[in-house]
Amino acid sequence: MNIIITGASRGIGYETAKLLSAEHKIIAISRSAEKNKLPGITALDFDFENGDITKELLPEIKKHFESVDVLVNNAAALIKKPFDKISRKDFEKIFSVNVFSIAELTQAVIPLMTSPLSHADRDLKSRSTSHVLNIASMGGIQGSMKFPGLSAYSSSKGALITLTECLAEEYKGKGISFNCIALGSVQTEMLGEAFPGFKAPVTAKEAAEFVTQFAITGQKYFNGKILQMALSTP
Repeated sequence: MNIIITGASRGIGYETAKLLSAEHKIIAISRSAEKNKLPGITALDFDFENGDITKELLPEIKKHFESVDVLVNNAAALIKKPFDKISRKDFEKIFSVNVFSIAELTQAVIPLMTSPLSHADRDLKSRSTSHVLNIASMGGIQGSMKFPGLSAYSSSKGALITLTECLAEEYKGKGISFNCIALGSVQTEMLGEAFPGFKAPVTAKEAAEFVTQFAITGQKYFNGKILQMALSTP
C-alpha cells in the first residue's frame, strides 16, 4: 500500500510510520523530516500552519506516489489557555492545523485515491477501497469529560469528527472510506507539554499499534465511524 501519514516526527505519528514501513510504502510528513529518515519512509518537510498544500506539498507527494491507498491525518496543534485568555489568533492557529489543513490535504489527495466504483461493485463495496483516517480526541466527543484550557483544541477535534461523518456520506460508493479514531489519554510529548507530570495509561507505541491495524483494514468494515480509543467512558 501507498500510505501518507502527517504529524510523523514524534508520538503516535512517528510510531505509526515505523510500524507501517515494514510492509508498506510511506510518505511521512512533518516539520522535522530528518526524524523520519528510516528504511521504507519518504520524509517530507511541511508546516501545516503556514505552508501551501496545493503548491508546495502536493507536487512533492506526486513525485513519489502515483496513487494513494491510505491517508492518516494525524498532525495536530494544541494550545492550553483559560478561555478568557485565549485569543482569536490562538483559535485560528488551532483550527488551521486541526481542521482546515486536514480538509485541504484530503481534497488534494482524493484524486490520487480509488476512482469511483462501477455500478456492479457499489453494493459489494470493493475490498480495494481507499481509506482516510482522521485522528481526533475524546475531547471532541459529545458528552465526554472536558478539561479547562482546551476550548480551542477540543472544539477543533469536534469539528474534525463531524467533517469525517460528512465526507463518509458524500463519498459513499465512490471507493473511499472515511473514519476517525478519538484518542483518550496517550503518553506523548504533546500531552506532556499540556499536562506536565501527568501519566497516561497508554503509550504512543501502543496507540500506534491500534492506529496501524485500523488504517490498513478499517475501511473493509467501517465508513463514517468514530472509534473511541480510551480506557474510560465519556
